Amino acid sequence: MLTKRIIPCLDMTEGKVVKGIQFVDFRDAGDPIVLAKKYDEQGADELVFLDITATVDNRDILLDVVQKTAKEVTIPFTVGGGIRKKEDMQKVLRAGADKVGVNTGGFNRPTLISECAQSFGSQCVVLSLDAKRVKNQWNVIINGGRTDTGLSAIKWAQQAVALGAGEILLTSIDTDGMKQGFNIELTKEVTNVVNVPVIASGGAGKLQDFKDIFVEGNADAALAASLFHFGECTIQQVKEYLNDNNISVRL
Repeated sequence: MLTKRIIPCLDMTEGKVVKGIQFVDFRDAGDPIVLAKKYDEQGADELVFLDITATVDNRDILLDVVQKTAKEVTIPFTVGGGIRKKEDMQKVLRAGADKVGVNTGGFNRPTLISECAQSFGSQCVVLSLDAKRVKNQWNVIINGGRTDTGLSAIKWAQQAVALGAGEILLTSIDTDGMKQGFNIELTKEVTNVVNVPVIASGGAGKLQDFKDIFVEGNADAALAASLFHFGECTIQQVKEYLNDNNISVRL
């Protein structure tokens, strides 16, 4: 049985960690390096850093934060935001990240995914896919939740994997920050059509939500932010609950 991963997410803007609801109404959640170190010590399997305004502000990712974090943590971490060309990914990896999330830049120029996969390996390339329900399908949303592309998220997931993405970070905008559970339907649709690990993101509100997304959504990992940032539960509590429910985790 494959071990399921629990991954805290640090959404950053201007060097601070923030947390919003459905990609708006952000509030301060603390210092990224302090939080990263805390989650490493608490037993997180990985970390995800997303510079959520890098693309919209048309600037590069904050590499100094990546470098400082790499010195403080022992677990793998993924960094995304503002990745437009292969050289951007190279800088982030050199700064200490293990994997790099590609979102808007990859959608606007899909060959970016294959270029990065060929240069650094598919295991380093994470498709960061933000999706929202629009009428009868899940649409790909880019530019930090601002632009509806009209393209099916399911089709884009398949295409990105074919191009070389080795993992998918799947965020449901509909459930993000709502604390009413992960989007099981969306996650299941994606996991059914790709052969790479899928990280479910958006909606964790209680311990059972983690069990549900693994059992019903077939996710390989579950990502959460506010639950951990604001002390509503710890990573250890989540893992102990999952272990008690016969879901394999690293304790």
